[in-house]
Amino acid sequence: MIPSDKVDLAEKHVSDILSVSFEYSEDSQKALVIYDTQCALSQVLTEAYQRCLPKAKFVNFDEVSQESILSDFESLKPSDLVVLIQSTSFRLDKFRIRVTLFNRSIKVIEHPHLLRIQGDEQLVYIDALAYDAKYYRGVGYALQARIDRASLGVLKSGGEELIFSDGFEPAKLNIGDYTGMRNVGGQFPIGEVFTESKELESVNGRVNIFAFGDMHFKVSNPKKPITLVIKEGRVTEAIDSTPEFDEVLVSIREREDGEVWVRELGFGLNRAFTKKCIVTDIGTYERMCGVHLSLGAKHNVYKKPNFKFTNKTAKFHVDIFVDTEAMILDGDNIYQDERWCV
Repeated sequence: MIPSDKVDLAEKHVSDILSVSFEYSEDSQKALVIYDTQCALSQVLTEAYQRCLPKAKFVNFDEVSQESILSDFESLKPSDLVVLIQSTSFRLDKFRIRVTLFNRSIKVIEHPHLLRIQGDEQLVYIDALAYDAKYYRGVGYALQARIDRASLGVLKSGGEELIFSDGFEPAKLNIGDYTGMRNVGGQFPIGEVFTESKELESVNGRVNIFAFGDMHFKVSNPKKPITLVIKEGRVTEAIDSTPEFDEVLVSIREREDGEVWVRELGFGLNRAFTKKCIVTDIGTYERMCGVHLSLGAKHNVYKKPNFKFTNKTAKFHVDIFVDTEAMILDGDNIYQDERWCV
């Protein structure tokens, strides 16, 4: 059972997300909350939203037809809100819920795969929903500015160095500030600034990782860090690997012409997630306060004109988490003692 004080805390965090991040007003906007009751965390989040959105319509996904839900969507207008509280992931045939709602300028908050988060991880998840606008926006925009003007990056981990020698793509933000953005919302908890090397083959060196996403979309945390050898943007060797990580590498190579590309360079901001405070769901833990990379050719944000993979042919985007000692941009260390220094 989740303690009542944590339910109250979830209510506070949801209230801040709605008022500060989404600038939502029940006087001028409608809200529709689609939920299920298959796990304790989905029940707690549903209660939190019920307290914060007394005028909203709440629909139990397991008790209504798909046609009924689609009809509810049709009743919404631009700037209205849809909240999806999902023990797994809601499916409406081939209807891509978030994409379709975004195309209609409807705000979306998603809480997917809650069933993967059990025990004390549920309390960590609730803590991670805290929306500190001053922190997220201050650190987020400062990191974006540093990345966008940097020409050289050095990622230090366990005595190893990974060199980004050709600058970075324009950094993107996931900090709960949607000013000027076409789409409002996404998956929560939030907290990330991400980029990738302008030239993928200019990434070289070695990096130690303490965790990675396995083939079941869960976080694997080996007893000993794995050292990756990276040459011209590709993983060529994994020292002290595990069977689970070997499975990831084999799967990528089988589907992506025998190569494992390093693409995303992500700077996670969510201070509730650390090397010790881990949640099992990889899509949630991706926001952990530190540095992560992605393995595989898939990255829909950045298009590489001379890259042989397209969004259709690239199959994998696997997050790996760096045992980070320092992240240095143009000679300045911006990460120390598991905190950002900008």
